[in-house]
Amino acid sequence: MSAINDREKAFENKYAHDEEKKFKIIARRNKLLGLWAAELLGKADADVYAKEVVAADFEEAGDEDVVRKVLGDLTAGGVSKSAEDIRAKMAELLAVAADQIEKG
Repeated sequence: MSAINDREKAFENKYAHDEEKKFKIIARRNKLLGLWAAELLGKADADVYAKEVVAADFEEAGDEDVVRKVLGDLTAGGVSKSAEDIRAKMAELLAVAADQIEKG
């Protein structure tokens, strides 16, 4: 019976580890997206804006809250980008973020 409990505990630990890693990758992707958008907007303090983009992800499940924030800010700043452009950049940055998290 102990072997079954050990396996169950190992699966639970792996799941928790994988979820934490996924969270870190998404947060890093959002930070990178914020830095990209800050550059397009000519923001003096890109890190502050990047933190705002990361925080926007906590409004609702999924990526649409981040897309709305960045799209709204870019539009207000006179930068012509579509929601599709932002989603494509997010997909590109997801791979970069995953690589950065993997390497520590």
